[in-house]
Amino acid sequence: MGWSEGDLGKHQILIEDCQGETHPGSLHLGELARHAAIGVFESGCRPANFHVTDICDGWAMGHSGMEYSLLSREVIADMVEIHASVIPWDGMVLISSCDKSIPAHLKAAARVNIPAIHVPGGSMAPGPGQGTTLRCGKQIGHSPKKRGLTDRMIRLTHGPGCGSCQFMGTASTMQILSESLGMALPSSALAPATFAHIDRKAREAGRMITELCELGIKPSDIMTYEAFQNAMVVHAAIGGSTNALLHLPAIAHELEIDLPLEDFDRINRRVPFIADVQPSGRYTTQLVWFAGGVPALQQRLRGFLNLDVLTVTGRHLRKNLAQFRAARWGFEDFLCDYSLSSSDIIRPINRPLGSGSIAILRGNLAPEGAVVKYSSVSREMMQHTGTVAVFNSEEEAVSAVKRGRIGRRSVIVIRYEGPKGSGMPEMLRITEMISLDEKLRKSLVLITDGRFSGGTQGPCIGHVSPEASDGGPIALVENDDIVDVNIPERSLNVVGVQGKRLRSNEVRRIFEERKKGWKPLTRKRAGVRKRFSEGAKPATSASLGAFVE
Repeated sequence: MGWSEGDLGKHQILIEDCQGETHPGSLHLGELARHAAIGVFESGCRPANFHVTDICDGWAMGHSGMEYSLLSREVIADMVEIHASVIPWDGMVLISSCDKSIPAHLKAAARVNIPAIHVPGGSMAPGPGQGTTLRCGKQIGHSPKKRGLTDRMIRLTHGPGCGSCQFMGTASTMQILSESLGMALPSSALAPATFAHIDRKAREAGRMITELCELGIKPSDIMTYEAFQNAMVVHAAIGGSTNALLHLPAIAHELEIDLPLEDFDRINRRVPFIADVQPSGRYTTQLVWFAGGVPALQQRLRGFLNLDVLTVTGRHLRKNLAQFRAARWGFEDFLCDYSLSSSDIIRPINRPLGSGSIAILRGNLAPEGAVVKYSSVSREMMQHTGTVAVFNSEEEAVSAVKRGRIGRRSVIVIRYEGPKGSGMPEMLRITEMISLDEKLRKSLVLITDGRFSGGTQGPCIGHVSPEASDGGPIALVENDDIVDVNIPERSLNVVGVQGKRLRSNEVRRIFEERKKGWKPLTRKRAGVRKRFSEGAKPATSASLGAFVE
């Protein structure tokens, strides 16, 4: 295996990557692992490369494969824990790019708690006209064409290479949050996946991990409550994916840190939304990196951040930002090719796009909370009252919309899609159908105990808790009930039944009667899927992070 007797006396470093022919986000990670290993060798230590590849939600879209998506986060974390625990490693480097693999690696780092550095896999180059992979799916047949591009040409050009998707979806969000937590080296998140910079960062991580071993700095020293608060500030400022409200609490739980949904709401009420990035803005993620990346965001937001948190550089955030400010960010010159400046993409805080990006709604439909990304909701849909069409799966809702069977109803409720119900799949099929229909986009609200893609746009309210499988109020809603959504007031309530508005106490009485006759919808689960719904300790509520203990 290439080990010498002398290697046994050195620091031994686990290098864990998600490389695989699974999707563009992970295809190149083996090369980053090679560079990380060189960095470890350069520091006089001994690396060993291990692998647990991840999956892509794009592959899982539109069929039962999506039920494995969120669950994969738990399984990857478990395998990394096993790899990291079967041998007494001195430290580890974790290399991942995408939605579930990054939080899985951070969960494992917190759980094992030996010196660790995360290396983000970087961002894919944009397609023509700042196009992204969002337009590469079946929905592109309904999308407006740019410069005469056919559907085939969109598919061929809008995912031109390796790296994470080019919009502020969950993959890009989690890369940014890893660096914001202090677990990735400065300026590593969203770096172009084809640039040599990302290889240099991987090699630097290999050298740096040995310093962390010498200093005894562990993930628990870095991922403190204050660091999570910093990450939540950055998340609010970038219009990050709603899935971060599952992943950050799940990571924090490994460190016995509580992140209530109220923290997200409180921060979003005061932090400016400053990243002009798709899908809520105009530009792609690679341009965010050209504009200075996470350090530039943190410079803008320093008045909202705790600058005394420790990072994987072995220094505090304050020192990292001082060094970033002193050095010229040479890659900013690439913005000249787009006739842009960094402030066009990362706005000054006195010229924001809005205030925050995420709201936590509560009411008789979501006593434990629901999540909406209001930075992608039009002004006219921030408040809405309408009658309900209820479905017990996304597939049923898609069929009804295709056949025009929603009628005058203007609220779709999709239930039994929470963590215990079906593994909490993304609802991208139905959200894309709504957003691409001019009439529905301006009139329809979607409410679900499932979750959404980071690329979702419009009034889509997810993570409704308690979920239907737990007997939450969403399980008791019936066709033609009336629901009131008020995002500015953070409320989500049933205000009437059978098309008739009622007082709140009358609605409560009717729901109590319905609960007496309620029987949960059961779905047969086989194999690993049982873990979320039927284990000794099934998945927790979405409001807590949807993790399995």
